[in-house]
Amino acid sequence: MADEAMPKSNPLANVLRLPYADATRGVRHVFVRDYETSAEIGVWAHEKGAHQRIRINVDLSVKETLEHHEDQLANVVCYNEIVKGIQTILEAGHINLVETLAERIADLCLVDLRVIGARVKVEKLEAVEGALSVGVEIERHRPS
Repeated sequence: MADEAMPKSNPLANVLRLPYADATRGVRHVFVRDYETSAEIGVWAHEKGAHQRIRINVDLSVKETLEHHEDQLANVVCYNEIVKGIQTILEAGHINLVETLAERIADLCLVDLRVIGARVKVEKLEAVEGALSVGVEIERHRPS
């Protein structure tokens, strides 16, 4: 059922969907796909002081300006800067929850005023035996 057809009593009826690339709304999609690294992350004793493999995906809705980007890096949201920001967050020290890491990454992305929304997925790749991955995915929007 389409969101427009959902009854008002449905709590999902008011959920905003992240607008990926959409020329009619002046939005482009910038992403980091399947970035694998290691992190000190977890609440359990065996996770403290140890690194474990994680995978991160970031999807950004970015407002396009009226001017063309002129083939200049300074005029676009740079995916490499997002990755460097993630590395800085991870180098700052142990993080207990994947939720905390996802929130920090979303906050990092929303610092750039051109970013109107961020979807962040953080997966631990070795946390649960038999599972390919476990984790969290969040979506955050710039306050209106």
